[in-house]
Parts: sequence; structure tokens; C-alpha cells
Amino acid sequence: MREIVLDTETTGLSPQGGDRLVEIGCVELINHIPTGKTHHVYINPERSMPEEAFRVHGLSDEFLADKPVFKAVAEDFRAFIGDATLVIHNAPFDMGFLNAELEWAGLPRLTNEVIDTVMVARQKHPGARVSLDALCKHYGIDNSRRTLHGALLDSEILAEVYLELIGGKQVSLALVAEVETSSTGQMAARIAVAQRPVPLPGRISAAEAEAHAAFVAKMGESAIWAQYAADAAQ
Repeated sequence: MREIVLDTETTGLSPQGGDRLVEIGCVELINHIPTGKTHHVYINPERSMPEEAFRVHGLSDEFLADKPVFKAVAEDFRAFIGDATLVIHNAPFDMGFLNAELEWAGLPRLTNEVIDTVMVARQKHPGARVSLDALCKHYGIDNSRRTLHGALLDSEILAEVYLELIGGKQVSLALVAEVETSSTGQMAARIAVAQRPVPLPGRISAAEAEAHAAFVAKMGESAIWAQYAADAAQ
């Protein structure tokens, strides 16, 4: 299963009011696990940057002046996301801008399935704050790098939050790591593996088992094999 965690930055709050995209960041997940593949682009909005938006993401007119316009990067963006499910925090906002930009570029709107992590968080934590920063605090996710909003950084952080919302980072793995504290205070990982419903057939013949037992007996009671044999007999 392929999912794309996605975030955007804009010049404001409303494409209908003339606001435009200035940044897109995407992170790929396969079976809920980050693959390391990302897509990131800055976009020339072909308009000036309002001071209020600049204070949010720090992207100035000067910085964006030589960046490509949306139409020039649209096909690469669509190729990266493909038909994957999109995971977005406050999805109506980002999808509204993406589809508006696609329409202005004469391209089809997105038809991907969308998971809105704001809605997921509200269902899992009724009455709690569900901003990205609040969810990072709740799940103990380090967002200290987030001094300003940035589409790729926010996508990377949202990917961590999303995995916690759906059950933790090991949700898609057959092995479940449990962390324990030993008597020395060190952390040790213990792997719990589900038992097979039917044990595998033995691969050692009776003669081989007898020969091995005789060999271990010659090594004395302190031999490690003798300890294993005693444990297995209990």
C-alpha cells in the first residue's frame, strides 16, 4: 500500500481570493513505513508575498523570484503522487489549493483518496487540540526544527504523527518490539513473535539426535549445550 504524506505553503488562505501555492513537500510511505523518497519544490506564485504569510513560512518575493511556476512542476508532482492515498493535515485547505492550481494550469483535478489527519486525530482524541504541534507534544515527537512552517519538514513530522495516530510505528510489522529496563538501567529490546499454529516438522533424525546427546554428555554438565537441553526439557 502506497501513501503520500503531503503539505503545502501558500501566500494566504484562499485560492478564490487570489492566493497561490509557493511550496509542496511530499513523503512516501509503503505499508506505513517511510521509504526515504520525497518530492519537494518551491513555486513562483506570480504575485507578491503578503507580510502575514511571510511570517509563517519565511519565503520572500526575492527567494521565489527565480523558482518555476506551478504549471512547470505540475506533471512531476502528479507523477510522484500517482494514484497513492494522500495523507494531509487539514486536507480541505491543501486540496483546495492543489486543485485550483491544476485547473488554472489546464490540468485535471486530483481524484486520489485522501486521509485528513485532523479528522483522524479528533476521532481518536475528542476534545483535545489537534494542531500538528499539539500532536507532536502528545506523542513525544521532536519538532524543535519547526521554527517556521516548511512543506517538506512538516510532511516528515506529519508522517511520524500519522503512524502514531493509526497505532504506532510498528503497525505494519509482524514483529513487535517491546522495550524493557534491565536491573542495570539499560534499555533492552525484546521481540515478541506470534507462534505458528502448526509446528514445523523436525529436521534431525533420531540417530543424529542420539549422536548429539552423546557428544554433549562428553563435554560435562557445565557445557552450554547441556544447559539448553535442560531448559528444553522443562
